[in-house]
Amino acid sequence: MATAVSGRERGAQDPTEMPYTGSDTVDEQAQQEEVEDKLKECIDNVLDKSRILYTPRALPCFPSTVSVFSSAKTRQVALENLRLAFSSKMLFDFLLERRLTLTDSLEKCLKKGKGEEQSLAATVLTLLCLQMGSGPEGEEVFRSLKPLLINILTDTSASPISRQSCAVALGMCCYIAAADLEDLISCLTCLEGIFSTSCPEEGNSMPAQHSPLLQTLHCNALQSWSLLLTICPSSYIKKILDNHLLKLPLMLSSDNVNLRITAGETIALLFELARDMEEDNFYEDTDLLCTKLKALATDSNKYRAKTDRRRQRSIFRDVLHFIESGEFHEETIRFGLECMYVDSWVRRRTYDAFKEVLGSGVRHHLQNNELLREIFDLGPPLVLDAAAIKASKISRFEKHLYNSAAFKARTKARSRVRDKRADIL
Repeated sequence: MATAVSGRERGAQDPTEMPYTGSDTVDEQAQQEEVEDKLKECIDNVLDKSRILYTPRALPCFPSTVSVFSSAKTRQVALENLRLAFSSKMLFDFLLERRLTLTDSLEKCLKKGKGEEQSLAATVLTLLCLQMGSGPEGEEVFRSLKPLLINILTDTSASPISRQSCAVALGMCCYIAAADLEDLISCLTCLEGIFSTSCPEEGNSMPAQHSPLLQTLHCNALQSWSLLLTICPSSYIKKILDNHLLKLPLMLSSDNVNLRITAGETIALLFELARDMEEDNFYEDTDLLCTKLKALATDSNKYRAKTDRRRQRSIFRDVLHFIESGEFHEETIRFGLECMYVDSWVRRRTYDAFKEVLGSGVRHHLQNNELLREIFDLGPPLVLDAAAIKASKISRFEKHLYNSAAFKARTKARSRVRDKRADIL
């Protein structure tokens, strides 16, 4: 997915971050009020139209210098601050009574903004929906802005970065808050229309050529589409298997590494869904598919970046292993005193989607967001006292010892591999 420019690079600051006072006794009520005041100011600034500041005399020939800060820049900074706050804190109670105002503000940004402003507004909308959850409040937010997201996403004259964020927002908001099958199918159809332009035309085995920005858009649309497949009814999955399992393998030849990887992961996801439904003979060219996957899992072409080759090989090894044996390489996600097992392609696609939107705040939301805990079957949030939290934290010295031991073990393992390579040569 497209990565937004960091707000800290633009001068934005998470309004929920408070300066360290050096005192052990912090007035939590006053701190909460200050946080809410900052958030209110950010919400007001999202509607900003103009801002003119007069600075002291800077040049001898002018009594004063007028600095004009565009309203678009003011709104972008406010949106970035809201993005940082929503991704790092749980703010349901605060947002509950302000969701309509904020939704109206985001609608104006999406309608009248350009490029970066639209992109940020779509991201904040996704996070607002995530904060509101899958109840009536989240459904209301999604329903009100769904047509606008689709309009921007399908508008070929719109900014590519705006369309990229709208592709993510449409998939995530639908996943969280879609109330009926009609909403789900309409979003799937829209996303399919976007990424299908990267599929080869009939009679052509090579994917269509597009600019890098459009390839990123197609990648985002395919990721959102595959996310929504995880909540589709079996009857619709059968149609998808018939229509797309022949097309998706052709996207493995794309010159964009992210699109190749996303296509591979989506193929593995479809195989998993088909096997869960106990479908027989749903794909006939398995041998040819495994040959393609093996080539990508062992790709050593020097014209590709080293990091791209490494990531591609790692992911396609997992995809190939799953297609051949049905076994998934399990991953453990640790947060606070808990851990979560990612043990299927459905679970990986879901976790990766939330991680992409929340960034470093995903662990906080896994601990405290009831929506995420319900999605990943984690149960109600744990209630911990200060002593338990303190006991769970390791000291800096213990962390240093652990890292040193891990580094030593990793060095020994790599040395053994290098020795074997030397013997072969």
